[in-house]
Amino acid sequence: MTPDGKARILVVDDASLVRLYYRDILEKAGFAVDEALNGIEALERLLLDPADLVIVDVNMPRMDGLSFLRALRERDLPLASTPALVTSTEAAPQDAAAASAAGANFYLVKPVTPEVLARHAALLCGVAT
Repeated sequence: MTPDGKARILVVDDASLVRLYYRDILEKAGFAVDEALNGIEALERLLLDPADLVIVDVNMPRMDGLSFLRALRERDLPLASTPALVTSTEAAPQDAAAASAAGANFYLVKPVTPEVLARHAALLCGVAT
């Protein structure tokens, strides 16, 4: 949580338009939002400033979303239990299963509507909508 009581969400996606879209939705829903371009940057940001939720894409350069989740969950730190919502264009059942095995709490197929994104973020952050 931020000092003003907002749940903090880290959006991890290499597409700037996706990050902007998610930021707009989440800030309107009352969340504080930070961004990272890939899994490596996300781990660095979380070590400096933990988040209440991570929303992560699967396909990214340098470190993809599933590798990021595995690395996050392997840490012997409190941030290892940070809830994670995976969003991807990959829609096959095995894609959701792979995300779950990597440590995702939930999997959404893009495009994600504003209502669905805000509702899942609130649920995973444990805040009322």
